[in-house]
Amino acid sequence: MGLLIALIVMGVSFYVQWRLKSKFEEYSQVGLSNGMSGKEIAETMLRESGIYDVRVVSVEGRLTDHYNPQDKTVNLSPDVYYGRSVAAAAVASHECGHAVQHATAYSWLQFRSQMVPFLSIASQYMQWIILIGVLLINTSIIPLAIGVALFAVTTLFSFITLPVEYDASNRALAWIQKNRIVNEREYIMSADALKWAARTYLVAAIGSLATLLYYVSLLMGRRD
Repeated sequence: MGLLIALIVMGVSFYVQWRLKSKFEEYSQVGLSNGMSGKEIAETMLRESGIYDVRVVSVEGRLTDHYNPQDKTVNLSPDVYYGRSVAAAAVASHECGHAVQHATAYSWLQFRSQMVPFLSIASQYMQWIILIGVLLINTSIIPLAIGVALFAVTTLFSFITLPVEYDASNRALAWIQKNRIVNEREYIMSADALKWAARTYLVAAIGSLATLLYYVSLLMGRRD
């Protein structure tokens, strides 16, 4: 049963990733009616949100866009930074949505950020601990129990990420609509693109939960 669930989640994940990439490819070909680049949109949103200490920079890669609260930078991939498309507008404003969350002390983002240092360390050893726990399950359940506890924290992190991502998208869509960065047709496309982006986080969270439940079943089965 556990293997079947894992395969289903994996299949759904591949589908959502494929749809996300195809959507962004499609909307990257649709020029923005106002002609603004992702960089210009990001800088405008930050400025109009009263944020002046965040830089907008270009980073290598594709779909590598993110906001870094540590150095206060909105990092945009070249296609978004220089792009003047609906996809660029959606992504740039979404990442600025995270900057607005940071500036306004959005509670879910703060909680998520506080977990990062622990998870960055735990993730280096977690899979090894779980592997050792599985191998030694007939001798001792302690290693597996520790591994499951660490994995539970990463699963919690995945679910905490959901409101952070959905809220950033909602802020982005509200801003580009209110400030007429996009027309009605472009707004629908932007909302569709961000919807599929958010679904990748939802599937990841569900997949993490399914894996956690599988490890818990192993642990409980051994205890019985």
